[in-house]
Amino acid sequence: MTSASTPKPKLPAAAPGAPDPKIAMGWLHTAKFLTTAPELMHLPRIDVPEIAFVGRSNAGKSTCINTLTQQHRLAFASKTPGRTQSINLFSLGKQGVTDAVLADLPGYGYAAVPKEAKYRWQKVMGNYLQTRDNLKAVVLLCDPRLGLTELDEILLDVIRPRVEEGLKFLVLLTKSDKLNKTEAAKALSIVRLQAGGGDVKLFSSLKRRGVEEVAQHLWDWAHPQEKPAKAAKAIEAEPEAND
Repeated sequence: MTSASTPKPKLPAAAPGAPDPKIAMGWLHTAKFLTTAPELMHLPRIDVPEIAFVGRSNAGKSTCINTLTQQHRLAFASKTPGRTQSINLFSLGKQGVTDAVLADLPGYGYAAVPKEAKYRWQKVMGNYLQTRDNLKAVVLLCDPRLGLTELDEILLDVIRPRVEEGLKFLVLLTKSDKLNKTEAAKALSIVRLQAGGGDVKLFSSLKRRGVEEVAQHLWDWAHPQEKPAKAAKAIEAEPEAND
């Protein structure tokens, strides 16, 4: 007579919206070049969440995007800082269905760029950040050895009204592998004070520091979970069926 086998305990199901870096990283790997536009008016109207990457020239925007998407040359980094002067869009989504877009904005602050070009791009970027309807989040990249510069702080002032309305923003301290622990902690503390809100994180493409965490942020912003309270209210609002 064989004894009955002891049933194995059931593992708890993952909570809805629980962080899963593999899902976020796999989603980012679907990134494809969508279009490039020298002016805001040339950008296509897209009815999916858009996440913009901004920062000074040589802040590491292209490297960051390539690291997050696990593609070597998706975002092109010009050898001459300030040379790239177009907004580049990259679509995200599995099976050919776009569910979000990444926007790579031109770097700013490079001294060798003519003043006319600087002013033009300040206007284009300002209009984009203030009026792009589907813009849901902004990722500002900066070199932690420099901290937030005057131009970075101006950019934060530009988006602040939209942040108060729900726009998400994240400051990434790139090239953090060049700092020791003490320097990194100091840089985080200073930039958090400068930013005056939002999230600030250390990031390193070389050491892959913060990669999965940032990927999860992007996924969450592009796929906001419906709150249970809203679902409950919707159920309560439904009229009862007549018997």
